[in-house]
Amino acid sequence: MKRLGVIGGTGVYNLEGIKEKKEVELDTPFGRPSSQYILGKLSGKEVVFLPRHDIGHKNSPSSINYQANIYGMKELGVTKILSVSVCGSLNEKMKPLDFVIPDQFIDRTTKRKNTFFEKGIVAHAALAHPVCSSLAKSLERAVKSAGLNYHFGGTYLNMEGPQFSTKAESNLYRNWGADIIGMTNFSEARLAREAEICYVSLSAVTDFDCWHPDFGEVSIEIIIKYLQKNSQNSKKVIKEFIALEDPEEKCSCHQALKNTIVTRPEAISEEVRKKLNLLIGKYIK
Repeated sequence: MKRLGVIGGTGVYNLEGIKEKKEVELDTPFGRPSSQYILGKLSGKEVVFLPRHDIGHKNSPSSINYQANIYGMKELGVTKILSVSVCGSLNEKMKPLDFVIPDQFIDRTTKRKNTFFEKGIVAHAALAHPVCSSLAKSLERAVKSAGLNYHFGGTYLNMEGPQFSTKAESNLYRNWGADIIGMTNFSEARLAREAEICYVSLSAVTDFDCWHPDFGEVSIEIIIKYLQKNSQNSKKVIKEFIALEDPEEKCSCHQALKNTIVTRPEAISEEVRKKLNLLIGKYIK
């Protein structure tokens, strides 16, 4: 069964309106995911929901098991993922309460496991365009339907965290051409590509990071000020998005590993084959 996946970020810990709801706990070859997966139906579609920070927001960005989260989505038949998160703005045009659908990423993390191909096998998946263009267009239609202010396209700077930026860093990232800044999405995008799952991010702006002369430095108080409104708007978009999308629809993302595995088949151990069979089984016999 093919399903649509939703990863909820800060303020989005549940999927409202889901029917035939059930919880599924997985233990993947890469460890345990952030939380139980919520399976059910929304707008007549089979969906899977996962709160990346767990219920109660217990997982910091650097401690999230991104490998397990995405592998679990794959195991549950997810073909497309909508990732929801909050972000800071590095672009004056992208204001608090606006939404951004980024199409590029810059990675400034150092502690994440961003690949399934760690030992015993090597694969080089293309990542020039890390967001599924078809899914991004569907998300744009969903945001429009929800009547929200949004920006289509932009570069997401993925910082390590959990601390916020220094002012020097914030200005540096602006000079690099980054538009928004967050702590989670690029690890998901990388792993979704290796798992041959379409991926798109809905980023809700809560602040101007710390570069803006009129807004001062970012704080939890500032983020919380906009969080509740962003969360409600995000849930509206999720419903619109699910109604538009077809989990059965084929995409080039679903063949992202084709011709990327450079390790000779005879050099791949049975242990590695077993661990990665869900991902490489159709390519390595």
